[in-house]
Amino acid sequence: MIKKYLLLLFLISFITPIKAQLQLSVYSEVSIVTAGPGTELYEAFGHSAIRIKDPVLNLDLIYNYGMFDFNAPNFYTNFAKGKLIYSLARYDFKYFIASYNRDKRWLKQQVLDLTQEEKQKYFTFLENNANPQNANYLYDPYYDNCATKLRDITSLILGDKVVFKNDSLEKNLTLRALMDKEIYWNTWGSFGINLIAGTKLDKKATSLEYMYLPDYVYLGFKEASLFVKNQPKKLIKREDILLDYKENKPKIRLFNPFLMFSLFAVIGLFITYNDFKKGKRTKWLDFALFFITGLIGSVVIFLWFFSTHSTAPNNYNFLWAFAPNLIIAFVLLKDSKYKWIKKYFQVLSVLIIIIPIIWFTKVQQFPIAIIPLLFLLFTRYLFLSKR
Repeated sequence: MIKKYLLLLFLISFITPIKAQLQLSVYSEVSIVTAGPGTELYEAFGHSAIRIKDPVLNLDLIYNYGMFDFNAPNFYTNFAKGKLIYSLARYDFKYFIASYNRDKRWLKQQVLDLTQEEKQKYFTFLENNANPQNANYLYDPYYDNCATKLRDITSLILGDKVVFKNDSLEKNLTLRALMDKEIYWNTWGSFGINLIAGTKLDKKATSLEYMYLPDYVYLGFKEASLFVKNQPKKLIKREDILLDYKENKPKIRLFNPFLMFSLFAVIGLFITYNDFKKGKRTKWLDFALFFITGLIGSVVIFLWFFSTHSTAPNNYNFLWAFAPNLIIAFVLLKDSKYKWIKKYFQVLSVLIIIIPIIWFTKVQQFPIAIIPLLFLLFTRYLFLSKR
């Protein structure tokens, strides 16, 4: 959802906005602009923005809520804590369309069927929002992003007159299922996102919640009705294809998550079999397994309890990415004879057994790529508990 050349456009956004008192002409248009996906992870979901065009005033502006500054103080710390600040950037539409043309991404607009007063309200609202003191907002990838802003602004300006329909939408999908339709499961991006998201993503989404994704913003506006004197009419007056490129398809990397976890699982199972036959224990394998799962588990716990990410709590990935493993990894570097250690391995085995129950009952979906790793973990835990 984020464009390239972010810093440049971020600086452009601070150009002094036009005075809100400026009156649009009857030839002005307000459009919802939707862009196709790009090749980078942050572009995988596409993008949404608002365009205001007035040929009489020689005005053609894009209002882009998808901007952030990598160079902002404590950027990575704030990102980890869920306090990422995004901004509205306002700039000439020609720069916007040129960047998508360079990237060969399709672009289309939906012109809204508005009265002159309604168009002016959009313009006044967006110009006021574009002021530096108003441009920033606390970003949430599912509930407050560049796509949801367009839905919320339209509802604010048009009020009860606008009704977003969902007649053609596939019903009863969760936020996670919607996301998985947009980003291929066997990528590190999909693995990472599904890893850090808890059960909140697995609740059925409302039709309005579908609109956290640009594709569903497009569909939502396409099917929306505008009530005038209690009579419904289409919210969209006209649709234009601005750039006609084929949609980018995801590329499967050679070193994808499922392949890497599968190779690691095969090696680990082979070593475990040899260890069982020879009555020994391969320390480096245990250290690697426990250190990696413990480290990942620590991240899961941190995001759950110490960040403001709305979807991080209640994350059952802790059942396999078990944070205490980070400490046990160093214990296993020695030939420990602690009596409690076997009980610990037995508890870990039970935790792995719980995962399919949670998965199949749809309490939470897990990253598909971890399936080979789960087999390895369960086998290794059983082996260690019997030694």
